[in-house]
Amino acid sequence: MSIFDIEVESMNGDKTALNKYKGDLILIVNTASKCGLTPQFEGLEELHKTYKDKGLRILGFPSNQFLRQDPGTNEDILEFCQLNYGVSFEMYKKVFVKGKNQHPLYKYLISNANERTNKNVKWNFEKFLIGRDGAIIKRFAPTTKPKDLIEDIEKAL
Repeated sequence: MSIFDIEVESMNGDKTALNKYKGDLILIVNTASKCGLTPQFEGLEELHKTYKDKGLRILGFPSNQFLRQDPGTNEDILEFCQLNYGVSFEMYKKVFVKGKNQHPLYKYLISNANERTNKNVKWNFEKFLIGRDGAIIKRFAPTTKPKDLIEDIEKAL
Protein backbone atom coordinates (compact mmCIF):
# COMPACT_ATOMS: atom_id res chain seq x y z
CA MET A 1 0.00 0.00 0.00
CA SER A 2 1.13 3.55 -0.81
CA ILE A 3 0.04 6.88 0.61
CA PHE A 4 -1.34 7.56 -2.86
CA ASP A 5 -3.93 4.78 -2.37
CA ILE A 6 -5.51 6.51 0.62
CA GLU A 7 -8.80 8.31 0.15
CA VAL A 8 -9.59 11.61 1.87
CA GLU A 9 -12.65 13.83 1.93
CA SER A 10 -12.54 17.51 1.04
CA MET A 11 -14.43 20.14 2.99
CA ASN A 12 -17.19 20.06 0.38
CA GLY A 13 -17.57 16.28 0.73
CA ASP A 14 -15.75 15.16 -2.41
CA LYS A 15 -13.77 11.96 -1.90
CA THR A 16 -10.45 11.65 -3.63
CA ALA A 17 -7.38 9.47 -3.47
CA LEU A 18 -4.13 11.20 -2.59
CA ASN A 19 -2.76 9.99 -5.94
CA LYS A 20 -3.81 13.37 -7.29
CA TYR A 21 -0.67 14.65 -5.51
CA LYS A 22 1.65 12.03 -7.01
CA GLY A 23 4.77 13.85 -8.17
CA ASP A 24 4.26 16.69 -5.70
CA LEU A 25 6.01 17.34 -2.40
CA ILE A 26 3.32 17.09 0.29
CA LEU A 27 3.20 18.57 3.78
CA ILE A 28 0.43 17.01 5.89
CA VAL A 29 -0.59 18.87 9.05
CA ASN A 30 -3.25 18.13 11.66
CA THR A 31 -4.72 21.50 12.54
CA ALA A 32 -6.89 23.15 15.20
CA SER A 33 -8.56 26.56 15.35
CA LYS A 34 -8.41 27.16 19.10
CA CYS A 35 -4.89 26.06 19.98
CA GLY A 36 -1.86 27.99 21.13
CA LEU A 37 -0.20 26.77 17.92
CA THR A 38 -3.02 28.02 15.66
CA PRO A 39 -0.92 31.01 14.49
CA GLN A 40 1.14 28.44 12.57
CA PHE A 41 -1.53 28.79 9.88
CA GLU A 42 0.17 32.05 8.94
CA GLY A 43 3.54 30.35 8.41
CA LEU A 44 1.95 27.43 6.58
CA GLU A 45 0.22 29.84 4.21
CA GLU A 46 3.54 31.60 3.65
CA LEU A 47 5.16 28.27 2.73
CA HIS A 48 2.24 27.56 0.41
CA LYS A 49 2.58 30.89 -1.41
CA THR A 50 6.36 30.58 -1.67
CA TYR A 51 6.61 26.98 -2.88
CA LYS A 52 3.30 26.01 -4.52
CA ASP A 53 4.61 26.80 -8.01
CA LYS A 54 7.57 24.50 -7.35
CA GLY A 55 5.31 21.60 -6.40
CA LEU A 56 4.68 21.87 -2.65
CA ARG A 57 1.16 20.92 -1.59
CA ILE A 58 0.08 21.61 1.98
CA LEU A 59 -2.85 19.52 3.22
CA GLY A 60 -4.58 20.50 6.44
CA PHE A 61 -6.57 17.95 8.42
CA PRO A 62 -8.47 19.47 11.35
CA SER A 63 -8.79 17.34 14.46
CA ASN A 64 -10.70 17.91 17.68
CA GLN A 65 -8.82 15.27 19.67
CA PHE A 66 -6.56 17.50 21.74
CA LEU A 67 -8.51 19.37 24.42
CA ARG A 68 -11.37 19.84 21.94
CA GLN A 69 -9.53 22.69 20.24
CA ASP A 70 -11.40 22.41 16.94
CA PRO A 71 -15.06 21.89 17.94
CA GLY A 72 -16.68 23.69 14.99
CA THR A 73 -18.17 22.23 11.85
CA ASN A 74 -15.98 21.73 8.82
CA GLU A 75 -17.55 24.86 7.32
CA ASP A 76 -16.76 26.87 10.48
CA ILE A 77 -13.18 25.65 10.45
CA LEU A 78 -12.63 26.51 6.79
CA GLU A 79 -14.17 29.96 7.23
CA PHE A 80 -12.02 30.61 10.32
CA CYS A 81 -8.83 29.61 8.49
CA GLN A 82 -9.60 31.72 5.45
CA LEU A 83 -10.80 34.82 7.31
CA ASN A 84 -8.14 34.88 10.02
CA TYR A 85 -5.10 33.51 8.19
CA GLY A 86 -5.90 33.76 4.49
CA VAL A 87 -5.49 30.01 4.12
CA SER A 88 -5.58 29.02 0.47
CA PHE A 89 -3.96 25.59 0.74
CA GLU A 90 -6.11 22.45 0.79
CA MET A 91 -8.10 21.84 3.95
CA TYR A 92 -9.84 18.50 4.36
CA LYS A 93 -12.66 17.32 6.60
CA LYS A 94 -12.02 16.83 10.29
CA VAL A 95 -10.39 13.48 11.08
CA PHE A 96 -9.28 11.35 14.00
CA VAL A 97 -5.49 11.30 14.12
CA LYS A 98 -5.28 8.73 16.91
CA GLY A 99 -7.41 6.13 18.68
CA LYS A 100 -9.80 3.45 17.48
CA ASN A 101 -11.36 5.72 14.83
CA GLN A 102 -8.00 6.88 13.47
CA HIS A 103 -8.21 7.86 9.81
CA PRO A 104 -6.35 5.48 7.45
CA LEU A 105 -4.07 8.36 6.42
CA TYR A 106 -2.82 8.77 9.96
CA LYS A 107 -2.51 5.01 10.45
CA TYR A 108 -0.26 5.01 7.42
CA LEU A 109 1.75 8.07 8.48
CA ILE A 110 2.32 6.80 12.01
CA SER A 111 3.40 3.32 10.97
CA ASN A 112 5.69 4.51 8.14
CA ALA A 113 7.32 7.60 9.64
CA ASN A 114 11.09 7.66 10.02
CA GLU A 115 10.90 9.50 13.34
CA ARG A 116 8.75 8.32 16.22
CA THR A 117 7.52 5.32 14.20
CA ASN A 118 4.31 3.84 15.67
CA LYS A 119 4.05 6.73 18.16
CA ASN A 120 0.75 8.63 18.20
CA VAL A 121 0.43 12.17 16.99
CA LYS A 122 1.51 14.19 19.99
CA TRP A 123 -0.57 17.36 19.51
CA ASN A 124 -2.09 19.73 16.97
CA PHE A 125 0.16 20.86 14.12
CA GLU A 126 2.35 17.77 13.91
CA LYS A 127 3.71 17.71 10.37
CA PHE A 128 4.73 15.02 7.89
CA LEU A 129 6.76 15.86 4.79
CA ILE A 130 6.09 13.39 1.97
CA GLY A 131 8.37 13.10 -1.06
CA ARG A 132 7.24 13.19 -4.66
CA ASP A 133 7.51 9.38 -4.67
CA GLY A 134 5.20 9.02 -1.65
CA ALA A 135 7.92 8.19 0.89
CA ILE A 136 7.81 9.98 4.23
CA ILE A 137 10.85 12.25 4.34
CA LYS A 138 10.48 13.62 7.84
CA ARG A 139 8.11 13.97 10.77
CA PHE A 140 8.10 17.29 12.63
CA ALA A 141 6.98 18.04 16.18
CA PRO A 142 3.92 20.24 16.68
CA THR A 143 6.05 23.09 18.00
CA THR A 144 8.28 23.12 14.90
CA LYS A 145 7.51 26.41 13.19
CA PRO A 146 6.72 26.31 9.48
CA LYS A 147 9.75 28.52 8.70
CA ASP A 148 11.95 25.82 10.25
CA LEU A 149 10.85 23.40 7.52
CA ILE A 150 12.27 25.53 4.70
CA GLU A 151 15.62 23.74 4.49
CA ASP A 152 13.97 20.30 4.28
CA ILE A 153 11.40 21.55 1.75
CA GLU A 154 14.01 23.15 -0.49
CA LYS A 155 16.18 20.05 -0.35
CA ALA A 156 13.21 17.86 -1.35
CA LEU A 157 12.05 20.14 -4.14
